[in-house]
Amino acid sequence: MYNIDMEKLTEQLGAIIKAEFGIEVLPRIESSEHGDFETNVAMQIAKQAGENPRAVGEKLVVALSAEGVTAEVAGAGFINFTLADSELVATLDESVRKHEDFYKCEAYKNKVVVTEFSDPNPFKVLHVGHLYTSIVGDAISNLVEKAGGKVHRVNFGGDVGLHVAKTMWAIDKQMGGFDVERLPSGEIAARMDWIAARYVEGTNAYEESEAAKAEIVEINKTIYEITAREDHESAMAKVYWQCREWSYEYFDAFYARVGVSFEKYYPESVTAELGLEIVKREIKPGGYELSDGAVIFRGEPYGLHTRVFINNNGLPTYEAKDVGLLEKKWQDYKFDLSVVITGADITEYMKVVLKSVEQFAPELARRTKHIVHGNVKLMGGVKMSSRKGNFLRAVDVLDMVASEQEAVSGSPDSAVALGATKYAFLKTKVEAGDLIFDVKESVSVQGDSGPYLQYSLARAKSILRKVGGAEGELVLSEGENLDEHERRLLLALLEWKEQLARSVDELAPHRVCTYLYKLAQKFSRFYENNRVAGGEKEKLRKKLVEGYIEVLESGLAVLGIPSVEKI
Repeated sequence: MYNIDMEKLTEQLGAIIKAEFGIEVLPRIESSEHGDFETNVAMQIAKQAGENPRAVGEKLVVALSAEGVTAEVAGAGFINFTLADSELVATLDESVRKHEDFYKCEAYKNKVVVTEFSDPNPFKVLHVGHLYTSIVGDAISNLVEKAGGKVHRVNFGGDVGLHVAKTMWAIDKQMGGFDVERLPSGEIAARMDWIAARYVEGTNAYEESEAAKAEIVEINKTIYEITAREDHESAMAKVYWQCREWSYEYFDAFYARVGVSFEKYYPESVTAELGLEIVKREIKPGGYELSDGAVIFRGEPYGLHTRVFINNNGLPTYEAKDVGLLEKKWQDYKFDLSVVITGADITEYMKVVLKSVEQFAPELARRTKHIVHGNVKLMGGVKMSSRKGNFLRAVDVLDMVASEQEAVSGSPDSAVALGATKYAFLKTKVEAGDLIFDVKESVSVQGDSGPYLQYSLARAKSILRKVGGAEGELVLSEGENLDEHERRLLLALLEWKEQLARSVDELAPHRVCTYLYKLAQKFSRFYENNRVAGGEKEKLRKKLVEGYIEVLESGLAVLGIPSVEKI
């Protein structure tokens, strides 16, 4: 655990190891089920020290005891530490008084980090995958900010390409010609449903009819020309720009609902031209190469596969657009790290794109980290496809959770419904594979869920409101000790800095979820077994409640889960 006392203990133990064995090492001291804390450093240095781990541990314990540290050797060489109750209480008091400074993590201090996630395509509705990556991306961004980083949240999407051409082709057929005045009216969601239906029609036509396919290919070329020339006057252009604007309004409304915001949106029409320029410039041995009228990158020498970056119509593919995006992000932010969060289905694709960039801009490739997640499936469900029109929309999931939350609690609460959704998506390791989403489980207030944590926080705040007493430095009275539940809660609170540091190091929000759930369980047992208001140890227990509120609110903020005053 890396609180103030543990940092001192780490330095102290490191100095002892150097004095006893002449070995320089920074030992890792962690929370333990067998003591307050433990370290396996004796096993790590045993070979260098020329002794068996337990003998090394025993020597270290003797030296630690001489300096007033209570420790013992266990098993093959683990060293378990036990702190005096007074030390733990003093540390808690300091944490409450210093608030966030006590738990500060500075792993990204003075670092510029670009996080790119969600990446919806205009002319399509948002599906559950967009909801998942939006929640995950925002939580990862929060972790970096918590660690002192300057985060720029950005978004990327295809406002040009075949999916747009397919939609525009179907709009033309539906309306009998491009006429912006004949586009549907009504709520933005209804308009987007209408556009999504056209996309499905265009996709089917492209796959089933050679004549339709040829027409769609020509429309695709025209759309590139419209965006390049910034044509707003032709009939097709007016329909295109109107539908694109509706898409962005729809995206904004969705992000507002889930509490996620972006600094910048990069349309593919902007990155395509830059990507095209870079790929053409880097046609050389070992880089991009010409092949049957197209431009490709051969990945086989690197254990990858070959991909096309410019097609034989001279148009940039997704690959070239991603090359342009990476360069555009660098131009805009000069980042230390660019984190790209997507579904796992483009893992191999991204490896080829980054390997191609590595040939001419190795530093950009090195500074880019690709994090992938699986698909979201409902209990008993299957992966769904927007191409076939049987996809699960993001708003459908949000509405299902909201409906279930209202049924459970008897009244709607958007903050609780959002907390349920976010926690359910974040509590599983991002790169663990597909996520099976159980709507009923997500809104439960009894188990490992967002509402359980929100309820626990609301209960702690309610307890605090009932407790009086003057503020001041917290100390145990002479002869007074912590009981089992007080001690376990206190130790769990002081573990937050360690868990936060690990979560930041791995960019792993699920670690925060796991920690907060265990913390809430310990608080529940503490409250069930100890009277806070009016008890003999009211001041001590009040501090425990204050510390719990501080840590739980901090953790929920990292996850993007709103606090509630009552449930």
